Amino acid sequence: MIEYRLPGSRHYLDRLHPDPAHLDPATKSKFGLDTPAAVIAHFIASSLAEDGILIGNGSLTVKINGTPEGYVVAFDPQPQHQAAAEQFAARHAVMLDAEHAGLALAGADACKRTPAWNPMAGYPVNRNDGPSEWLPCLPLGMPIVNHRAVTLMHYPPMVAYKTCDYLNNMTLHRWARLLQCVGIDAPQRYHNIVDVNPIAAPGSGESEYANDYFPINLTSMFFDDEARGLTYLRSMLELMLNPEANAASATTLPLLVCGAPLYDPQAPGWFRTRYKELLPKDKNGSPMVATLQAGLVRINPDSAKLTPYLIANHMIAAGVTGRCTNDPTQMPDIRLYEAQDLAAASFLALCGQATLQGQEIDPAALRSAAVQRWFDDKGAPIPPAAEDKLLLCAMAQMDMFTDWNTMAPKYSLEEAKARCREQGSVSVSPCFGGG
Repeated sequence: MIEYRLPGSRHYLDRLHPDPAHLDPATKSKFGLDTPAAVIAHFIASSLAEDGILIGNGSLTVKINGTPEGYVVAFDPQPQHQAAAEQFAARHAVMLDAEHAGLALAGADACKRTPAWNPMAGYPVNRNDGPSEWLPCLPLGMPIVNHRAVTLMHYPPMVAYKTCDYLNNMTLHRWARLLQCVGIDAPQRYHNIVDVNPIAAPGSGESEYANDYFPINLTSMFFDDEARGLTYLRSMLELMLNPEANAASATTLPLLVCGAPLYDPQAPGWFRTRYKELLPKDKNGSPMVATLQAGLVRINPDSAKLTPYLIANHMIAAGVTGRCTNDPTQMPDIRLYEAQDLAAASFLALCGQATLQGQEIDPAALRSAAVQRWFDDKGAPIPPAAEDKLLLCAMAQMDMFTDWNTMAPKYSLEEAKARCREQGSVSVSPCFGGG
């Protein structure tokens, strides 16, 4: 049996997790999330599942205990998962302590004292989310010991908070498809996400919240400010990029920095301002964060390891802004989006292979190999392999035709492949008519 105490008081830990009073009624009823302890247990169960750590049925408990009053977690791992479960317990406690998750609350509290907090409070900002509401929201329910990469994104949509599910959304569903397309058989291991703004707000892929409400300097002021001790972002990245399972590697886990120039560019924007001395420069000497740019950075000046990174599109950008144009080499052409996104997924797959083989991750070399799989030698989004041409075409069909009643692609991957084959050649452009 694994047993450990979560750090801090009940009040502190309740604030780190969604308040049952704010939850979607259907979610609350379905999972019995009537108390903060039930919410905490719900997220722990999700994390264990994402990490592939199997435990005895009904063995997970979260109980009120101790002085000052806090929470004690217990669960019974299956014997083959004992070591991973012990790592999980230790890392979970650190993740929620005052030097990590607590810094998100501190940053949010500092932001609340200024006009920067929820400037559209009380007014609707899109078609789905109702009056604008902001709530602190941590990356809970994700893999924390067996993950193979960390993804840096903008902010969690309010639906993630209200349904107690960071992962059940259009963005992550599409990302899982991309990972599977490049040969990754456990996409859940790539679900470790850190947001530059740990605040739930309107927006869920299909109903974007204007980026101007979350400018880059909001992160710099409240979640990355050494002068005031508000260093949530790099503290959480340092922790999540360095799980015990990666201890033997010369570098940290790879970091995917997601944000398309035309959709949600905040994460690459923060990355550019934070690491401007370490990034390549353009002809004017300005630091660059171009899509599919790869390299190495040191998260903190005293970090023991360098971090391999890749700049990528936001995972849902292709479906929101991608379309067929007369030039597949320029944005927002859907073919370019698909090739770039598949190359980003391939980069992570290659990083994982290198680590498993005990090889050092060379970001430039792996980036080159990933790009060569999805682009021709002239830089056009035309994969050399016939099967990859078919995959690119099918992904584009799925992204261009969405059923807005179910918030899912109109076609499955196999149905989309069949549509592409019907055009007479697997090299056919996905830009053919008919929805």
